[in-house]
Amino acid sequence: VQLQASGGGLVQAGGSLRLSCVASGRTVSRYAVGWFRQAPGKEREIVSGISWSGGRTYYADFVKGRFTISRDNAENTVFLQMNSLKPEDTAVYYCAARQSWDPLKEYNYWGQGTQVTVSS
Repeated sequence: VQLQASGGGLVQAGGSLRLSCVASGRTVSRYAVGWFRQAPGKEREIVSGISWSGGRTYYADFVKGRFTISRDNAENTVFLQMNSLKPEDTAVYYCAARQSWDPLKEYNYWGQGTQVTVSS
């Protein structure tokens, strides 16, 4: 499965962005999907994950209450709604897919990143 992330950009602190991850090649409906980010000089970290049905979600503590993950399997798309953005959310955001629900385990398929920059 090929993944394409988009929706990044420059936003002021307190603002919002909505990232999209579109899958092609194979339907994404049977894959769990995760959003990750990597800031300069830092390791990549998981932000959020969603099961193939959308019935289970995971959020890292640093985004709980601010970010919401969702999916539209008919459109082969997973979304990450990011509200109340902070400068420390600045990073390249990636989406990834794995076949079973275990958001903290290794993901098999990765998309290219989309840059999110939050100005203070």
